[in-house]
Amino acid sequence: MIRKMEPTLIVCGHGMVAQRFIEELVSKASTPYRNIIVFNGETSAAYNRIQLSALLSGDADEESLTLKPDAWFARHGIRVHHGEAIQAIAPDKHTVTTSTGRVYRYDALVIATGASPARLGILGEELNGVMNFRDLNDTRTLIELSQSRQRAVVVGGGFLGLEAAEGLKRRGMAVTVLHRSSHLLNRQLDPDSGKLLSDALTARGINVMTSTSPLQLLGRDTVRAIQLNDQTLICTDLVIIATGITPNRELAQNAGLACGRGIQVNAQLQTSAPDIFALGECCEFNDETFGLVEPGYQQAKILASVLAGPTEGAAYQPSVTATRLKISGIPVFSCGQQAPDEHTESLVWQDFATGSYSHLLVRDNHLVGAILVGNTSQGPWYQELIAGNANIDLFRAQLPFGKPFCKAAA
Repeated sequence: MIRKMEPTLIVCGHGMVAQRFIEELVSKASTPYRNIIVFNGETSAAYNRIQLSALLSGDADEESLTLKPDAWFARHGIRVHHGEAIQAIAPDKHTVTTSTGRVYRYDALVIATGASPARLGILGEELNGVMNFRDLNDTRTLIELSQSRQRAVVVGGGFLGLEAAEGLKRRGMAVTVLHRSSHLLNRQLDPDSGKLLSDALTARGINVMTSTSPLQLLGRDTVRAIQLNDQTLICTDLVIIATGITPNRELAQNAGLACGRGIQVNAQLQTSAPDIFALGECCEFNDETFGLVEPGYQQAKILASVLAGPTEGAAYQPSVTATRLKISGIPVFSCGQQAPDEHTESLVWQDFATGSYSHLLVRDNHLVGAILVGNTSQGPWYQELIAGNANIDLFRAQLPFGKPFCKAAA
């Protein structure tokens, strides 16, 4: 049976970006979509994924992660189907089929299916005790396993892997981090700041091994060891894979929509089908995909304006975004270019007493990159300078010391 309510907006997925889009849309008096149906593949209402690390470490509870209570959706007439994902889209019929076999017609469809953890592609990945740290169910399982297992290996020294390592360490496990690159957070930090972070984590009792990767996972039914590319064996009870993400494009691809690495969209977040849109981690714009929540929030605001109409001037353009993290209580900030080249100069400042580190990259008297570890209070101002392409000639020498010194010099 086809269920028809017009005009109907269907949202596929209910993560942080999808929820922000819904909030932006219902805040507009001009929105033509009074019938909004959300299909959430997860059993839990939209929650703050950024706080999963706090939940794992015991610094937050599940209730605090919920973005909006049920009453908010009822007040806005939004129907949310938890644990029911969309399995097929028929663009020619303007219908979707859900995992329960129900068919719904839409006037506009928004795909916000996010991304899935990347796989290692090695032997043993299917063993019990090999996990990801991606969603609420993963976090619940890790908390449960930490009560009965003593050793964990985290594969991946990006921010998600390091947050998993810190959380499990806080739960009392012995933790080793394996990272393929020569330094941690290699997409956000330079080698020196990566080494500072590694030293700090080591001091907290986390074993860090860089320039190494797993060759295979060993065990009969449950993982018991991990073999490295140098043939080293590490005994373990648990392996967490945190080596990046892959956009969830299959639903769109099976529907015949144009896809690259993600679901291809234009500046209005429109796919190759006129009434289907995509945003967040699953989409691809100008050959770029997005792994941070901030670009997704920007896309949500634009798409809400597009669907509320009129669309003049509503166009998404990626802006300078910054990575703000706190790993084991150590603040980290990274924005813009993070590796020097033949066209940049480096302004490096380090306070050995406090462990603070600053690496600013300058090109033609313009700040193009900023890496901060420890004291990150000046990060937002550096981001403004980078985004605004500001000329720093008048206060270049004072730049590493922050805005107050620069204003005095100018």
